[in-house]
Amino acid sequence: MHTPNPTTGPAAPDPGLLDKVRKLLAKAEDDACTPAEAEAFTAKAAALIAKYGIDQALLADTTPGTDVVGDRVVEMDAPYARDKAGLLAGIAHALRCKTVCRTRHMPGDGKRLSMHLFGFGADLDRVELLYTSLLVQAAHALVAAYVPWGQHPASYRRSWYAGYSTAIHRRLRAAEAQARSDAERVRATEHTGRSVALVLADRSALVDQARAAAYPNLTAGRARRLSGTGDRDGYAAGQRADLGTTRISRAGRKAVR
Repeated sequence: MHTPNPTTGPAAPDPGLLDKVRKLLAKAEDDACTPAEAEAFTAKAAALIAKYGIDQALLADTTPGTDVVGDRVVEMDAPYARDKAGLLAGIAHALRCKTVCRTRHMPGDGKRLSMHLFGFGADLDRVELLYTSLLVQAAHALVAAYVPWGQHPASYRRSWYAGYSTAIHRRLRAAEAQARSDAERVRATEHTGRSVALVLADRSALVDQARAAAYPNLTAGRARRLSGTGDRDGYAAGQRADLGTTRISRAGRKAVR
């Protein structure tokens, strides 16, 4: 970490930025909004969320203690708990967090799935905010989704979730990459601070260490094989989804990569 420079250090992140995201998404969800307008609002929301994460990272690099590594546990509710875990993992990894998917056996209640998240506080907040919104949007989209004749609804919906999660992950990674590029360009112009790439690399290393300390014997889980044909419909729904909400859920042994 560097000592803050009062003249050239990064500005503090706008505390109202996430509120701006919520307002954009409220407009996108308005019935009077055209598809083109909704897509524009959604793209702007994703960009603002990514910028918020970069701003927090750069501030923490010059002002130790403003953003520290932590962990949170999110319970996966049935139905489709494992598929929801995949959605959460995709969001978390795009926003520079790490996850551990845990299964415990409950007396008379079968298996209970939870996700243990590791990351810096600002990134964990972003993950939970987005996950809560996207989970609700996925539920609404699935109600309207048509299950092809002769296909088991559960198989279709699991594959739908897989496609949805892939689309969300790719959109978030693209927004994060653009925010990194924009911030790096500003730093190069102003000749201030360490490169954004180095700051984020150091943060990722600390998150990796936190997860490794909690799970020293962690092993990778097996890839799932899904038989449904809903992945294309789910991917399309993920492309349309709004990337934010006003609600944050705080619900916690194989790694989800």
